[in-house]
Amino acid sequence: MAVNHDKRPVTDDDRQQIRVLHAEGLGRNEIARRLNRSPRTISVQATDMGLTFDRTATAVATAARKTDAKARRAAIIDGLYDVAEDDLAYLKQGAGYELVEVSMGAPVRYTVDRLPAQDRRALIGGINTGTGAAARLEALDAGDGADDARSMIGQLAAGLTAAYHAMNEGDGDAP
Repeated sequence: MAVNHDKRPVTDDDRQQIRVLHAEGLGRNEIARRLNRSPRTISVQATDMGLTFDRTATAVATAARKTDAKARRAAIIDGLYDVAEDDLAYLKQGAGYELVEVSMGAPVRYTVDRLPAQDRRALIGGINTGTGAAARLEALDAGDGADDARSMIGQLAAGLTAAYHAMNEGDGDAP
């Protein structure tokens, strides 16, 4: 059982205020703030009075956040693929790589026909990391279809059960 940390008993006046504020369409948390009570106290009293709170706004806000997150992931995925494509194009250009090294405290620029192995490895590793991250983000939105399959199997089972009962109606009437 929940422990009442407030120690103030809930009065009939409190219950009436909960009813009125609930009828005005206020949510549990707002009622709790206005009455200086815990949300849990409001929930318990509302349940005892047969009141429920509309969760439509919460569901809509959650759906909006999911949609926003999906759009943000899509933008990130596009950016990762853009970077990977740019790096791959740079790697494949074939000749004329300008490199910079520091010699005696000053930058020295020079051109080579082929990138050094360590630079090629780093570039390929970056491409691999970026495309791997993009693929993982894509998988978040792709889904594996398991929920759809479970739903279909559940509907099939319910249909078979209903058909079985329809076919066997009246079998128990005869002695």
